[in-house]
Amino acid sequence: MEFDISYTSKEITPWGGMVFLEQMLQKTGFRDLVDNNPDLPVSGSNRGYKTSTIIEGFITSIWCGANRFLHTEVTRHDAALGKIFGWPRTPGQDTYKRFFGKFTQSTNQSVSDYFYTWIFDNLKFDNFTLDIDSSVMTRYGQQQGAKKGYNPQKKGRNSHHPLIAFIDDVKVVANMWLRSGDTSSANNFLAFLEDTLSKLKNKSIGLIRLDSGFCQSDIFDHLEQKQIDYIVSAKFTHPIQRLIAGKKGWMMLDNGIEICEQIHQASVWQKPRRIVIVRQKIKDRPQATGRQLKLFKDNEEHQGYRYSAYVTNLRFAASDVWRLYRGRAEAENRIKELKYDFGFDSFNLNSFYATEAALTFAMIAYNLMALFRTFILQEKTQKTLSTLRYRTFAIGAYFEKINGKLVLKIALSKKRRAWFSGLWNYSKEFDYPFVLSNA
Repeated sequence: MEFDISYTSKEITPWGGMVFLEQMLQKTGFRDLVDNNPDLPVSGSNRGYKTSTIIEGFITSIWCGANRFLHTEVTRHDAALGKIFGWPRTPGQDTYKRFFGKFTQSTNQSVSDYFYTWIFDNLKFDNFTLDIDSSVMTRYGQQQGAKKGYNPQKKGRNSHHPLIAFIDDVKVVANMWLRSGDTSSANNFLAFLEDTLSKLKNKSIGLIRLDSGFCQSDIFDHLEQKQIDYIVSAKFTHPIQRLIAGKKGWMMLDNGIEICEQIHQASVWQKPRRIVIVRQKIKDRPQATGRQLKLFKDNEEHQGYRYSAYVTNLRFAASDVWRLYRGRAEAENRIKELKYDFGFDSFNLNSFYATEAALTFAMIAYNLMALFRTFILQEKTQKTLSTLRYRTFAIGAYFEKINGKLVLKIALSKKRRAWFSGLWNYSKEFDYPFVLSNA
């Protein structure tokens, strides 16, 4: 089919669905929250952007698919999108880089306290499950703090090694610290935990789940002193492997799954602790997670299983402990989404604290999207941002004046208009503060 092309000066945006998120920001008073923070950098020029415009523009760029500073130029030239959010002008990549370049260690601390605390002040729930994990982010330049350390994907490459805390109940980030690439998983963990608890203020932790990188005596002692229940994946040290190999009283849970428990005191522990052990037969469950006992690699019986072990102070049945820990896999999925959809491993600058500031606001973008998914969309299965982007947000639209009133014309088929109108009405009327019942 042959056809010609022509041009229009009409301001059209491919992101008409962003009206839902604009309504949420408006209902929650997010702009006033930003404008009332005295610690955020401000422009010294009369022609400079308002701080709220910079932060909203950066967050919105992420929602629209930007995972590098260069990608923010796409939203910069979208005049209709700027009208939806009420920005007189939309910032570009250089503005964001200069803005984050003004952050220092103390600024990052006070600003992250401010925004995380706001989230939890307005989430009406308690007794949550806290998952803490670390991640490796490969760097290719000479960024501050990028050093050689554990990097399974790009061995020998410089990296950063951040710590991230998630609240499983509402799938939000509770805290994030950027760290040098040569730090271990548990490095500075106790300080990070205390900082996280201070951001959560008066909320209670019902359970904390950690992987084997945090299986340390000082961490157990600290959690027990604070009377926090925990499940921590055990390191497969030689004593733990010998303990597992010597177990006889296995209880069958399901086809190819057996479980047992043991009271054990490692040489570096001050007291004995409960260990729950699970083994899965590889023949029956070839995709089973876990580890084989390398210390007994010549033993055919042991090599037919994959094992996992968990240190816990819970008094629940061993099977319940295992099932509770399995929910921690969601934290790994959240980190993947942060990297793929929110630019967690690609918004980086030469300055360490500028990078940390940019990533903090990527976390805020993630949390706001989590609130949108949980309290506005209210779907049984939470979709990733990449799915929502093309199902809910990527809708062509343009502004038109009708009887003196500005109207956003949405390009939707008739079948989808009732869905859009229903979501639009609810995005203006949902309950705020956010109420979650996890009783």
